[in-house]
This record gives sequence, C-alpha cells and structure tokens, in this order.
Amino acid sequence: MISEQENERLTRVGPGTPMGDLQRRYWHVVGGVDEMADRWTKRVRLLGEDLILFKDRSGKLGLIGEFCPHRRASLAYGIPQADGIRCPYHGWKFDATGACLEQPNEPDGSAFKDKVATAGYPVETLGGLVWAYLGPLPAPLLPRWDTLVRKDGTRLIEIRPDLTCNWLQAQENTADTTHTYYLHGHTMAQKGIKWESAAYYYRPIVSYDFSLCEWGITKTLFYGGDNPGEEIRPPLIFPNILRIPEGRNERQHWRVPIDDTSTRIIVMQFQPNDTGADAPPQAVVPMQYMPDDKGPDGEYALDNFNSQDRMAWETQGAIYDRTQEHLGVTDVGVVMLRKLLDEQIAIVEAGGEPMAILRDPAKNEIIEFSTHSLNRLEAVGSGAAKTS
Repeated sequence: MISEQENERLTRVGPGTPMGDLQRRYWHVVGGVDEMADRWTKRVRLLGEDLILFKDRSGKLGLIGEFCPHRRASLAYGIPQADGIRCPYHGWKFDATGACLEQPNEPDGSAFKDKVATAGYPVETLGGLVWAYLGPLPAPLLPRWDTLVRKDGTRLIEIRPDLTCNWLQAQENTADTTHTYYLHGHTMAQKGIKWESAAYYYRPIVSYDFSLCEWGITKTLFYGGDNPGEEIRPPLIFPNILRIPEGRNERQHWRVPIDDTSTRIIVMQFQPNDTGADAPPQAVVPMQYMPDDKGPDGEYALDNFNSQDRMAWETQGAIYDRTQEHLGVTDVGVVMLRKLLDEQIAIVEAGGEPMAILRDPAKNEIIEFSTHSLNRLEAVGSGAAKTS
C-alpha cells in the first residue's frame, strides 16, 4: 500500500498537480478527425480542463478554453471565422493560440484585446485521430506509433464508454499480468462462453518478469499447460498506453484522463493485409462507438473483455484508495509502475524532461515493437504465479 499523500500525487491530473504536470508533457487523443467533418466545434474535457476543439473556415483545427474570458459564454457555440472563432455573445474573436484578435464595440485603437487571452494548445492529426498537447512549449514530436502510420493495412478507431474512475486504475491493469487468467479466461469458462482466444488467455502462468525499457515497462510471461512457452509482450508505454500485438489485429489503447474521476479509452485497431504491400490510404478512418456493456439491471455483464475490465476498475472506486490494499508478490509490476511515475514526476518538478519524449525526427519515422526491438534497461522483478 501507499500513503494517502502518495495516492493523491499519482492520481490527481488537474492544472498544477504533480501528475497533471507530468501528463501535460505528452500528447493526448481528443477525438477522431471524422468527428469534425460535419461540425465546427466539439467540447473536450482533458486533464481537468474544459476546452473546445474548433475548425475555422480554412479547415484548420484549434483547441482553446471553452469559456470566453469576456463574460464566460461557451465558445462551443462560437462562430467559425477564416482565422479563428468568434464568441456568440459579444463577438470577441480568438485564434488557435487563444489570443484575442478582435473586440467589437471597444474603442478604436484600444489595446484591451492584447491584455486578454484564453488557453490555447497545439493540435495535430495522425492516423485519423486528433491529438493535443497541453504542456510547456516547445512541444515534443507526436509519436508515430506503428498502429498509426503503417501502410500495409486498414485502421478502425474504437471509442469506449467513459469510465467513472481515475485513469491510473486502468493503466495499473497493464502492469498486472496475472489477472488475465481469472478475470478473462476463468470468467469466460464459467459462463460457458465459446471464444477463440481461450487457448491464449486460459492457460496457467508459471512465472513472470518485468524490465524497464526506453518506452516504459516490458512484460515477460512464462506459460505452462497445453501451450507452454515464453512470451515477451510490447511494453506498457509510459505513461498511459497499452499496446497489444494480435497479428491480424494490432491494437493500441490510450487511457485518456478526462479529470480525476473519469477516463476515456480510445483504441486504434490496425489490421494488416494479406500481402504486406502498401495499400491506398484510407480517405476516412471509421469510428466505432462501443455500447454500454452493463445489463438492464445496471450490473456488469462480464460476457466480454471490456465489461470484465470495467468492472474491476470501476468497483475500486472513483479514485482507488490504495491505503487499504494488501499487495502480493504478483503485484511487482504495479509497484514498479507507481515507482516509475513518482520518479518521472520528480524529474519534472526538478525542471527536467521525463522519459518517452521524442525530439529527434530520425527516431520518429515509425515506432514498432517486437521481441527483438525492445531495449531492456533493467530487470526489476520476477516471480512465480499460481493460477489454480
């Protein structure tokens, strides 16, 4: 367990908080490009800030504070301009940096507009997704993950129902390699559900190992049963990403902190083609909105992976009280993640740059993960796991 103060340090993401300052050093998904095809604005809540994503008349995207600094009307109802957006209440105009460009009805020559601004953040698009950076400038490079830029297949964006819990509850699950046997494998078997991945997930975990790598935490599992063997999985990508290799459907999950007690999971699915040759780029990357996976009685259905994970995370509480837990030897990966987060927070507090930040374009052509490309830095824990 950790102290209440340590728990607050690792979970709170609003402006000026230790974790909020760390999270603001990374790019975050705020939606899909196609969401803005037939609209001018979209409300975005990210890291505890209320923002609007807008498209000006030239098609350029911007992300600024939702409320006009004049008299706090919502710019979600703003009027798109050639070079920004105009407040619907009194017509003040703002550009994508948040600077005030015009203030109708103020005296000619007034410098008042130069003293007024709202928050404004860099926005980029990649892989059919819209990305935002809320940290200090200059912004790092937006990582070109293989799921976003590979050309030999097609992409599908999956938007899941928002979680009613803190982001870290979902991300700690990525460092918990032994949960898959019971939460997924055993649950499916007990429900009598036939599923094609049963042979993969419902096999005993004999032992496990964790190592630091340049992107986060690498996980190694040793399986027994009818399908024994060693498996080195792609890392837990720091700070809030899960990468799942499935061969015919490569997946990457972003656990986006909306605020302290809500989280949005956005998944990129990349399906390679049969030839391995470059395919024509998709004109539009489709978006799939997943239904609420609770039953009519409001309880978790537990008949699919999403419902099973959501149950485990949300029933821990809006912000998991880690002062009440009792960790075992299987939780070495979770402990490692917490230590890593705390260390990177301290780096930011000291004025440094945290891990997994890209500045060199030569290292950002495409970021791929395989058992041969992972650069292990430190073996931090291992153990035996009992699953029956």
